[in-house]
Amino acid sequence: MAILVDENTKVLVQGITGGFGGKHAQLSLDYGTKLVAGVTPGKGGQVFEHGGHKVPIFDTVEQAVRETGATASAIFVPPPFAADAILEAVDAGMALVVAITEGIPVMDMMRAKEAMCGSSSRLIGPNCPGIVTPGRGPDSSGGCRIGIAPGYIHQRGKVGIVSRSGTLTYEAVWQTTQLGFGQSTCVGIGGDPINGTSHLDCLKLFNEDPETEAIIMIGEIGGSAEAEGARWAKEFCTKPIAGFIAGATAPPGRRMGHAGAIVGGAEDTAEAKKAILAECGITVAETPAEIGTALARAAGW
Repeated sequence: MAILVDENTKVLVQGITGGFGGKHAQLSLDYGTKLVAGVTPGKGGQVFEHGGHKVPIFDTVEQAVRETGATASAIFVPPPFAADAILEAVDAGMALVVAITEGIPVMDMMRAKEAMCGSSSRLIGPNCPGIVTPGRGPDSSGGCRIGIAPGYIHQRGKVGIVSRSGTLTYEAVWQTTQLGFGQSTCVGIGGDPINGTSHLDCLKLFNEDPETEAIIMIGEIGGSAEAEGARWAKEFCTKPIAGFIAGATAPPGRRMGHAGAIVGGAEDTAEAKKAILAECGITVAETPAEIGTALARAAGW
């Protein structure tokens, strides 16, 4: 099994005719993802061709869903229009909406998240690398890749990964692949102050997934999501967890990289979060290079 997506998930790309969306649509097709549709207003009826695949393009998500049965969307839409693209996908009944776009205005995301209240759709992102469930083939292809993650570093296995940082997601993936553990599913939840799926959400899903035997949780300064996840895990999670918190040298009050990576309270610092994780029984890596070995210690592998 896996969480949220697998090799049978039917995916559409909003913004497939743009340079960035088109490139990553190609990489997802190469990976074996069931990419069944693209959406670009005004370009309905065209076809996105790559590697022998012919993906139909529609003017709206609603049309694409009706014609193809897509259940997951990747959003590669420019920031001024991305929140509307999210809501269009939600209105069309998409089970999963993965917003890759960086730089969406905070007020736009506030309105979008409010509008999603009561919806059955799950949002990952924005400003995230997306989600990958590796395939079961010898090269791990044939799974589901939604977003921008480098598919070739993944290997199907037993570690669930959730991270605010894209590059640290890739680091954790590469280390667990090199150690032979592999991954069940990798979720990059994004670094914006207002996002969809949280660390806690993913911990709950991984805890219930029989294929996931251990979990890596990667966070950074700013916000309380990592602490909330750790405190829940202390009480309810039955699986070993390794953690890493980025931003140990960041000065208070200065945004570092991600829009949400800013120390605004006592529990927002890297040291405070690391202490909370340790108190909750999570094995904490001191550097990114130690994420894989920290997991091995936590799991007793």
